[in-house]
Amino acid sequence: MDLNVESLAEQMLSAALPALKSGAEDAASFARTECTKMAQTLVDLNLQLASNQINQQQAALLLDMQKSAFRNVMLTLKGLDLLAVEAAINAALGVVATVVNTAVGFALL
Repeated sequence: MDLNVESLAEQMLSAALPALKSGAEDAASFARTECTKMAQTLVDLNLQLASNQINQQQAALLLDMQKSAFRNVMLTLKGLDLLAVEAAINAALGVVATVVNTAVGFALL
C-alpha cells in the first residue's frame, strides 16, 4: 500500500496542534515541519520494509529516532512541557496508525 507524505503530515498536524493548546500558534510552523519529517520517515520505512532493506526491529528503532527528534524540537519551544509534547506526538501518530500499520503489514505505530 502506498503512503503519501503530504496527506500523512496534514492528518498528523491536525491531530497534534490541539494537544499543544496554549503554544499552538508558536508551535504551528515547527509542528508542521516535524509532522512532514515524521510522515517522510513513515513513507521511507514502508518502502524499505517492502523491499526487505530493513526488518521490523530496525523499523521500530528508526521510528523511535524520529520520534526523539520530533520531541526535542518541540521541547525547545517556550511554554511547551513534556506532557503536551508527548500528547501531540501520540495524537499525530494515532491518527495515521491504522493506515501506516496496514501499509507496513505489522503494528509499527
